[in-house]
Amino acid sequence: MVKAEIQDFGGKNVTTTPGAVSWNGGLETAYRACLWSRFSSRILLQIAAFDAPDTDALYQHINGIEWDIHFQPKATFAVYCTLSDSAITHSHFASLRVKDGIVDYFRDRTGKRPDIDVHRPGIRLNLHIKGTRASLAIDLSGDSLHRRGYREQAGIAPLKETLAAAIAGLSGVDTNFPADATLLDPMCGSGTLLIEAALILSDSAPGLQRKHFGFMFWKRHSKKTWDKLVEEALEREQAGHERPWPQIIGYDADPKAVAAARKNIDLAGLTDMIIIKQAQLARLRCPGKNGLLITNPPYGERLSEREAVKYLYRFLGRRFSADFQGWKMGFFSANPDLADMIGLHWTGRHALYNGPIKCRLLTGDWKEKGEKPVLELQLSDAEITGPGIDLANRIRKNWDHLRPWAEKNAISCFRLYDADLPEYNLAIDIYEGWVHIQEYAPPKTIEPEKSSQRFHTGLQVMRELFSLERSQLFIKTRTQQKGKQQYQKKKGGGKLFEVHEGGASFLVNFTHYLDTGLFLDHRKTRARIGELAQGRTFLNLFGYTGSATVYAAMHGATSTTTVDVSETYLSRTLANLSQNGYGGSLHTIVESDCMEWLKKERQRYGLIFVDPPTFSNARHKERTFSVQDDHEELLRLAMARLSQNGLLLFSTNFRKFSMSDHLYHDFNILEITDQTLPRDFKQKGHIHRTFEFRHQQDNPEDTEA
Repeated sequence: MVKAEIQDFGGKNVTTTPGAVSWNGGLETAYRACLWSRFSSRILLQIAAFDAPDTDALYQHINGIEWDIHFQPKATFAVYCTLSDSAITHSHFASLRVKDGIVDYFRDRTGKRPDIDVHRPGIRLNLHIKGTRASLAIDLSGDSLHRRGYREQAGIAPLKETLAAAIAGLSGVDTNFPADATLLDPMCGSGTLLIEAALILSDSAPGLQRKHFGFMFWKRHSKKTWDKLVEEALEREQAGHERPWPQIIGYDADPKAVAAARKNIDLAGLTDMIIIKQAQLARLRCPGKNGLLITNPPYGERLSEREAVKYLYRFLGRRFSADFQGWKMGFFSANPDLADMIGLHWTGRHALYNGPIKCRLLTGDWKEKGEKPVLELQLSDAEITGPGIDLANRIRKNWDHLRPWAEKNAISCFRLYDADLPEYNLAIDIYEGWVHIQEYAPPKTIEPEKSSQRFHTGLQVMRELFSLERSQLFIKTRTQQKGKQQYQKKKGGGKLFEVHEGGASFLVNFTHYLDTGLFLDHRKTRARIGELAQGRTFLNLFGYTGSATVYAAMHGATSTTTVDVSETYLSRTLANLSQNGYGGSLHTIVESDCMEWLKKERQRYGLIFVDPPTFSNARHKERTFSVQDDHEELLRLAMARLSQNGLLLFSTNFRKFSMSDHLYHDFNILEITDQTLPRDFKQKGHIHRTFEFRHQQDNPEDTEA
């Protein structure tokens, strides 16, 4: 790309080597490169080449150069050195010998010596030694050319402007980009990609805003030539701004990134050209009939983040395939192995480096992609005979009762059977096309052999009733979990399956843990959280895999905070949020013991969900948690974090739970258990209990703003 630029600037005998492009040309070609190159880092003018087998030879050659034709003794300078296969092994010492040669040259002839300034030198010299061959160059650019002069604020891991320009150019941004198209970055960060794209579209010289170049202190600098080129660049930019422009839009989930992007766009003089809004990826919609979606999404350097990034990519790919017919995409990532999650047919692949990180730019066109249908089970006409007939009849009855209700309410995950018959002590849950069967621990009065026989009969009945493949059926044994047992994983793989609820998708694990990651009895509770979340800050204590957090985010919570002691659960929370297009600084994940965290937290929240375990050992702590014994302290700490007009939802699965009378005295408490029990769990009575907490109001008419 640099070679093509240099040829366009009038360079002759252009050659490329790893990391460099060399050419012959007049001073104007060098000035054009400083002013117009979008992809170069530095423009170096070679002034000498010689053999330097050692530092003494290096000094002699440097001291023999006519330095007074390049700069005056009053100018400051600095020397930067790189070595490759050289007998000179210390770059700093080589730089010192160059400095000595220059200082001695001026001292011998003028009695004066130039000063060294490593921070902002007037003249920057670059020495490169490969083997014994040395080349010395004046850096005409001064600072690296990626410093355009418009970026005062940057987000996390910002792209260099030169790399951003390359990404835009390779993705298809040029001066012929259609004016009726749209350029969109849905994860724009500090806006560098869009700014560089806009500079290309407007035919603006990227160096126009720079106030300093290295040649400005060089004695052979031609101000007349430079001023002519600047005037020409200003005229081209003016003409570019007067042409019809495509729509340029950027979104980011982080309000700080949005503020930084707007500031940078303003400094670049592009305020009227680029629209920046704060929005989650979940809100992404196609803004026009054709265009280019170009983005540098999060990389996910940590393992938990990498898992979340995978599902963020999946969401982006699905939204693009669903809404962006006729569009193209430029997708830049340090995780090219995850790019398949996008689901596009990539027509272009370009290896690029973001600093030391090996990355890849993938480009492709929209193509029609049928949405993968939700798997559904069908009850077969198989006739069940023998010992399992009673169970088969009950399951058929439950299916006929629950299936129409589930279809009417778009419920694809529900409990089909819950130990309805005493001899078949099973919980059977339907997760779209999969069946999850839990065997409750049998009473001690039942012989293990008899219990095992009934269990296998139950499995066979389900296989025959629904014509199940082995891959559709998952089996677990439930026992009361005590102490450290509750954190232990089941043996087996950890594959995650995608299921749907309430317009969101969730990742469940049927094999690795006793619970799948989606409590089906809390379906209505999650829906209520969604109804209450709009415009409120949401706190999810004992957040588990974050399903309630997803509901809050999806229904307009201004921010969410999820707290749990388990890194594994929080990693799934990040993945669930990403799977639905949510993330960033407004959705905070905290790995901590909830009780300890509440004692230190000072922020208030408009909506709080507290769903503690019945009993747990806090990891790394010399204490245990019991919901009956500790609920009063827990809820008082949580209520201290609830805004005056906020609402706290408390839920527990402890069937013998009794609320403290002291809490009834100090807070407005309303039990809403009947409103939160789904139809598929009501036959078991109160599988959980749910309460609403509010602060007592001095003036009942006061409402939250």
